[in-house]
Amino acid sequence: MRLIILIPTYNNAQTICDVVRRSMEVWPDVMVVNDGSTDDTMARLQTLSEELSFQLVSYASNRGKGGALKAGFSYARAHGYTHVLTLDADGQHYPEDAPALIAAAKQQPEALIVGSRTLDDENIPGGNIFANKFSNFWFAVQTLQRIPDTQTGFRVYPLDFIGGLRILTARYEAELELLVFSAWRGTQIIPVPVRVYYPSPDKRVTHFRPVLDFLRITCLNTILCFLAIIYGGPRMLLHKLFNI
Repeated sequence: MRLIILIPTYNNAQTICDVVRRSMEVWPDVMVVNDGSTDDTMARLQTLSEELSFQLVSYASNRGKGGALKAGFSYARAHGYTHVLTLDADGQHYPEDAPALIAAAKQQPEALIVGSRTLDDENIPGGNIFANKFSNFWFAVQTLQRIPDTQTGFRVYPLDFIGGLRILTARYEAELELLVFSAWRGTQIIPVPVRVYYPSPDKRVTHFRPVLDFLRITCLNTILCFLAIIYGGPRMLLHKLFNI
C-alpha cells in the first residue's frame, strides 16, 4: 500500500499551515490541493514549502470540493499511489487520528475507511447534526447498509476499489456520492472513530451554504434513489451472488 494524505483547501489561510505541519508529523507524504483560493492561502503554502516538503496542486478558479478531490485523486494515481487519505483544511479534523485510519486500511486495503465523528458535543452546530442524520438515512435507503457518519471528509480511499471517480457533482455532496457509488460497486465501508473540533461560532469558518448546498444534496439524493432502483440495487445483488 502506498498512501498520500490529501488536504483540499479553499480560503483556509488561518488554519492550512497548522494542518499541513501536523499531518506531516504523522505521515511523510502529503498533498495540498489549492482550490482557487482568493485569500493568502497560496502565499502561506508557498512559504511553508520552503521549510517542509509536500506536494502542491493549485489552479486559479474554484471548482468545489468535488473538483478538488478529483484533481487530488488524479495526481495520486499518476504518481503511483494506491490510497488517498483525505482530511479537511479548516482544523476540524485531528491529523493525529490519521494513523488509526491508515492501520485499518492496511488490514483491509480494498475497503473504504470512514472516520466517524461523535456528533454529540455541545459545540457542534445543530444544522450539521441534522444534515448528517438526513444523509445517513438516505444512504441507508440507497445502499441497504448503515454507517454512523456519511458526512465526514476524513477518509481513506482505495483508488482501485471505489466507484464514482467520474462524480456527477462538484461540491460537498460529492463525498456522499463517492460513498454511495462505492457501496454499489461492492466496496466494503469500514467506520473508524475519530475526534472532531468545532470552534466557537465567532471563530468558525465555513464555506457550506445552508440553503443552496442542502438543496443540491436533496437533488442528488433524488437522483441516487432513482439510480438505486435501476442500477445500484441490481449491481449490489450481482456482486453478492457472483462477486462481480
